[in-house]
Amino acid sequence: MEPYFKLQNGSDVRGIALEGVEGESVNLTPDIARTIGFAFAKWLEKKMNTSGLKVAVGNDSRLSADDIKTAVFQGLEKAGCEGFDSGLSSTPAMFMSTVFEHHGYDGSIMLTASHLPFNRNGLKFFVREGGLGKEDISEILTIATETGSFQPLETSHVRKIDLMGDYAAHLVNIIREGAGSEQPLEGLKIVVDAGNGAGGFFESNVLQPLGADTEGSQFLDPDGSFPNHIPNPEDAAAMDAIIAAVKENGADFGIIFDTDVDRAGAVDKNGKPINRNRFIALMSTIVLGDNPGSTIVTDSVTSTGLKWWIEEKLGGVHHRFKRGYKNVIKEAIRLNETGTPSFLALETSGHGALKENYFLDDGAYQIAKILIKIAQLKASGAGTVDELIAELPEPAEAIEFRPQILVDDFSAYADDVLEGFKTFVEKQEDWSLTPNNFEGVHVTTSTGWILVRKSLHDPQIPINIESDVEGGTAPLKASVLECLSAFDGLKL
Repeated sequence: MEPYFKLQNGSDVRGIALEGVEGESVNLTPDIARTIGFAFAKWLEKKMNTSGLKVAVGNDSRLSADDIKTAVFQGLEKAGCEGFDSGLSSTPAMFMSTVFEHHGYDGSIMLTASHLPFNRNGLKFFVREGGLGKEDISEILTIATETGSFQPLETSHVRKIDLMGDYAAHLVNIIREGAGSEQPLEGLKIVVDAGNGAGGFFESNVLQPLGADTEGSQFLDPDGSFPNHIPNPEDAAAMDAIIAAVKENGADFGIIFDTDVDRAGAVDKNGKPINRNRFIALMSTIVLGDNPGSTIVTDSVTSTGLKWWIEEKLGGVHHRFKRGYKNVIKEAIRLNETGTPSFLALETSGHGALKENYFLDDGAYQIAKILIKIAQLKASGAGTVDELIAELPEPAEAIEFRPQILVDDFSAYADDVLEGFKTFVEKQEDWSLTPNNFEGVHVTTSTGWILVRKSLHDPQIPINIESDVEGGTAPLKASVLECLSAFDGLKL
């Protein structure tokens, strides 16, 4: 079972698809991808209790995309599925391929490894109800294990589709309707940094039809070697690149996407990043304007200032939950099902989803909502989006570090570390355990807060510290390290 289950990454499949990185051997081969494609089809047949299904497959700019995609289609064909190739695509568009009336496929597969290095690739799976969960992936990989490798059929009947053209038109219509104008971005200069991923379509097929001047947009051509920077709105070099583009071109707004466009970040006209807490604050402002009193679900590392912004400034409810975009989105869905209205779920990484959009993790849709607000402000002469969040309190300092766990059973060891840290906290005079905490050990101090937690997938203890005073993180970090130094299994 190992060759298949080693590829499971929560609710996705991810592996090494290309040679080229020392010490990393290929484990996502075309043979394995072929069997996983077959297994997904069989899993889908069982779920829908019918055969002869239609499945769409798309990919980001990964260098291994063509070989992996050919193999997946071979697996689908062996299982009796009709295959549809959407070519270079975004992850959100692959979900929409199951719900668009003129597509309406029974399932879809996106080939992507997000912002990971060039040698990686992976598979994300969708049905009309949404993305698959961890248990679903385990079932598919069990089928793959039981099936094993097989020779592909000599012929492959795959139809090409223009999914991204339809998806872009969908976004254009949403923005026009929300802004009340055919060209609501006329007179605005907006630059895009696609990081050589799949997001270049947004510049040509969304912004330009809406009247925006997009001169100065960069790294729009797909190139899976990622020659300019990692396509990741959290990466400092990536943010520096879009900041520079905004400043050099005198742009009103800058947009940056990750490789498969399920995450986004932005830059205001002054060259100041709108990401992490600032992105959540802006989206919360927009969503609470339309849905007063809504609960906003975020991950566990959002700032104290953001909580004040959502609850005191905007009149909403801030529900700080666990790390992991699936966790955040599932919690918002659960709240709605139990009678607590929640219209937005956002992680500081840029992953986020809105209730109005199937709770789909879609960076381009979030940017569309911001563009509607930009157009509305421009039309009414009411200012710019950076002014909407000008009063957001921001920490004086914020740091993150991740001590490595050197013990084989790292999950159990992490539990011991957290229990030891909790005991340590209880002995500190000006520290207290934060109430309503859902992950790790969250501590409120006289100058800020500390979160010590388990990593979702890696042998690490991620530690976040935020301080409201200059120089405040250093003594807090020293205290944390004092506690953790008692654990020999940690590399500090």
